[in-house]
Amino acid sequence: MTEDQNLIQWIYSSKNEQELEERYDQWASNYEKNMAEDFGWFGPPESVDAAVKYVSKDARILDAGAGTGLVGQLLNEQGYQKLVAMDLSEGMLEQARQKHVYGEFHQMVMGETLDFPTDSFDAAISSGVLTVGHAPASSLHELVRVVRSGGHIIFTLRPDLYEDGGFKEVQTGLESDGKWKLVEMGDPKQVLPKGEPDVLHQVWVYEVTS
Repeated sequence: MTEDQNLIQWIYSSKNEQELEERYDQWASNYEKNMAEDFGWFGPPESVDAAVKYVSKDARILDAGAGTGLVGQLLNEQGYQKLVAMDLSEGMLEQARQKHVYGEFHQMVMGETLDFPTDSFDAAISSGVLTVGHAPASSLHELVRVVRSGGHIIFTLRPDLYEDGGFKEVQTGLESDGKWKLVEMGDPKQVLPKGEPDVLHQVWVYEVTS
């Protein structure tokens, strides 16, 4: 990786989960600096604002794709304390540990069967994870499984991936099957103004119903 290489495209171009994990391990120590200073990222606050609206402060929350713990840090500042971090990269989880806001850390891969019992959580939040070369639309099935009925699932998603990445079919299918219901769909917004100025993201909030 060279200094002038576009880090986001470098990550997106990972050929498989192993390479994605390795690249995040390499990037972990500089991730927050790059995302804030180089790319102008402000995605986590949008997701956390949605959590504050719908999720009680005593909820046990899965941060699915926790990365370096930015979402957990913001949730903790809002009074949430029962936070569980999950990520495919041990290097990213090591950065998250240093924030001292999570009670548990698990190295798992979105899109695979998660090693949590059914109904383990009151809510799940996934910010910046359902994107190109990362967690597939099928990941949503496992989030529904591990969140109890009446709990909430909050995630960010690019509108183009919703239409063309299989998410529309999975999301509407889960709703048709009575697994969840849509609570809120945020307006598409630019969250990486320097890194991906032409790409929009929006926050989705669902309530698990079975």
